[in-house]
Amino acid sequence: MKSSKKGFTLIELLVVIAIIGILAAIVFVNVSSARSKAKDAGIKGNLASIPATAELKYDTASSYATVCTTAADGKQAFDAAAVQGKTTTCGATAYSCCNSAATTYVACVELNATAGKGWCIDNTGAKKEITNTACTSSITACP
Repeated sequence: MKSSKKGFTLIELLVVIAIIGILAAIVFVNVSSARSKAKDAGIKGNLASIPATAELKYDTASSYATVCTTAADGKQAFDAAAVQGKTTTCGATAYSCCNSAATTYVACVELNATAGKGWCIDNTGAKKEITNTACTSSITACP
């Protein structure tokens, strides 16, 4: 008489587990990339709201001086963008800065998905990608 056992061998199970592991790794890499791109979209969206509030401030006070210091004038939007960026502070190695004076303002935040790049906006209407090292505490306009 024949004995017929049904089931999988150890090799078959290991092959299936290996295939599932490879597919999971591929999915994980793609999800990480999408997450970084989503954060960058959030940065650009938050920075895009600054010009409107800055212009309202300039119309009433004839100055951009408080754009980077007062929440209602733009600081809140900059802070929200900076939280999504790689860095939240402005300094020698941290590239998320907001500077404003009576006649000018500029805000830039380091991006996540593109290494070495940041997003910059200023009072001239510039909205562009820059090298993150250009975003310093002394920046006065988007380069």
